[in-house]
Amino acid sequence: MKNFRIVVLDDVKDAEKLADALVGGGLPCAEVTFRTAAAEESIRIMTEKYPDMLVGAGTVLTTEQVDKAVAAGAKFIVSPGFDAEIVDYCLDKNIPILPGVISPSEAAQAVKRGLSVVKFFPAEQYGGVTTIKALAAPYTMLKFMPTGGVSVKNLKDYLSCDKIICCGGSWMVKGDMIKSGEFDKIKQMTKEAVELAHSIRK
Repeated sequence: MKNFRIVVLDDVKDAEKLADALVGGGLPCAEVTFRTAAAEESIRIMTEKYPDMLVGAGTVLTTEQVDKAVAAGAKFIVSPGFDAEIVDYCLDKNIPILPGVISPSEAAQAVKRGLSVVKFFPAEQYGGVTTIKALAAPYTMLKFMPTGGVSVKNLKDYLSCDKIICCGGSWMVKGDMIKSGEFDKIKQMTKEAVELAHSIRK
């Protein structure tokens, strides 16, 4: 996986159509953020309609949200920061967790717990690829998943770094596009993003 979509859904009626657009665009993977009331049911719909799709829950801030997301079918959990309670809770339950890190101290906590992949968020605001390379120097066992400010313009910079396992972005799944039902456009932009990622990492 070189790329995946960060998805914010305000209405569950859009979940299946969005999943169809992502799968049709060649990227059957999405992080549905728990920023809205529709997140839990949207995950359930997407995983039921597309059981082979890799759907996770993002912006998870509590262990209660972890339980709701997993019950709905989420296959992984993403937290914006390194919340030790959430990380330990997921590890105890064998739930894949990608906590956010931006500092050596947080990276050390991840390594201490045996994690091999972490989120780097917000990526652009905290130095992007330069900071990731600096963090990876002492923590050679870690791979990073940058999100936050990743776009077509800088995707090559990120994917050219071997310490980056994949990138998360939302430029092809913007909220106004979902609300206006532009799923064909989302599908096309997803396809273009996948092709770009493949051209960078052949």
